[in-house]
Amino acid sequence: MQTINKPLDKIRLFSLDTVQMRTFHITWLMFFVCFFGWFGLAPLMPTIRADLGLTKAQVGNTIIASVSSTIVARLLIGKLCDVLGPRKTAIRLLLIGSAPVLLVGLAKDYTTFLLFRLAIGVIGGSFVVTQFHTSMMFAPKIKGTANAMTGGWGNLGGGVTNMVMPLIFSAIVGFGYTGHQAWRYAMIVPAVMMWVVAFLYYRYTKDTPTGNYSETGRTGAARRKTDWSVLADWRVLTLTLAYAMCFGMEITFDNVASLHFVDNFHLSQHSAGFWAGLFGFMNIFARALGGIFSDKAGTRWGMRGKGTLLAIVLLLEGLGLVAFAHAPTFVIAIVFMLSFALFLKMANGAVYGIVPFINEENVGLVSGVVGAGGNLGGMLFGFLFKSNAITYAEAFTYIGCTVITIACLVMVTRWRAAAGVVSPATVTL
Repeated sequence: MQTINKPLDKIRLFSLDTVQMRTFHITWLMFFVCFFGWFGLAPLMPTIRADLGLTKAQVGNTIIASVSSTIVARLLIGKLCDVLGPRKTAIRLLLIGSAPVLLVGLAKDYTTFLLFRLAIGVIGGSFVVTQFHTSMMFAPKIKGTANAMTGGWGNLGGGVTNMVMPLIFSAIVGFGYTGHQAWRYAMIVPAVMMWVVAFLYYRYTKDTPTGNYSETGRTGAARRKTDWSVLADWRVLTLTLAYAMCFGMEITFDNVASLHFVDNFHLSQHSAGFWAGLFGFMNIFARALGGIFSDKAGTRWGMRGKGTLLAIVLLLEGLGLVAFAHAPTFVIAIVFMLSFALFLKMANGAVYGIVPFINEENVGLVSGVVGAGGNLGGMLFGFLFKSNAITYAEAFTYIGCTVITIACLVMVTRWRAAAGVVSPATVTL
């Protein structure tokens, strides 16, 4: 295996020879399995709703719970990455977070189910580790691309879980278990996946290209450098709001899509899971596109170019959401879903094409704050979907209009030029 003691300036997708590329693949896989556990219950909600006798408001509360705890988790995880290092942070999060994923099957009523979903939401903090760790391993000119690829492939877990969990559920039912039992046993799968990835993280990654924090003496320095005053930077607030509009909408849609398709278009749980899964599956390329275009815009126009790109894709996301909300048929709804999904996920990548350059001494903290903004958006959007006074279609319309407003804010924000954005991204296959 090669030893390269500096951030890579190329992404060699099919190479595991360097610690940078091993970390690249293991960190997106870590976020993937966490996302799988985080949203593993979402495609099974039609069964869970009937099993536990949940009302629309109670379903909405569980959606809010699943994303609200992640707000605090992402803030803390960002700080821990700065102080302990991403490797130790990831391993602890995987092992501790797997407990509620494994044990949610013990829920017997609305209250216990709500508490389990609240606890499971903590593993959403894994995203911050992914972005922080990737930023440590790659040179400035490709940070946006690398962050978008690892974040997008991690988010892919949301699409895969919508497709796969109904299949796991059906397989368990095929072995003679009831629906009441099957959704509970199905959650054992993501918990085991988290244990496996915890071992991979321990065995094959390092905190930095030069070694772990404990080997390089970085821990104490990181503790002194972490500075919460970065929150006074207007750009951080703008990025937090922008991420609330894109990632916040993504996790909201992951939570409600299956129910929306079942209730509005009368699909089966299996079919609804498949079509909802297509939304998440767009992450296999769409978020990476956002990062790649962000790097290229930065090369040509600096931070102003990165900000303009983000504003444009947010605007298109908002328009697509409004169109989806008013789609008259299922086929047209799917077309608009894929359209707004493309721009939403590109916006995710474009946000984190900017984050590493806001304050390079506090990448973990800024990543955590902006990441928490995504979940804050998901939590606030959740209140719309629990209301008995408005329909899901109306909720999508209100969110779309809000996204368009924030796009305008991003456009008028002054993005200062950042050092290090000097040449196009390079991906080697």
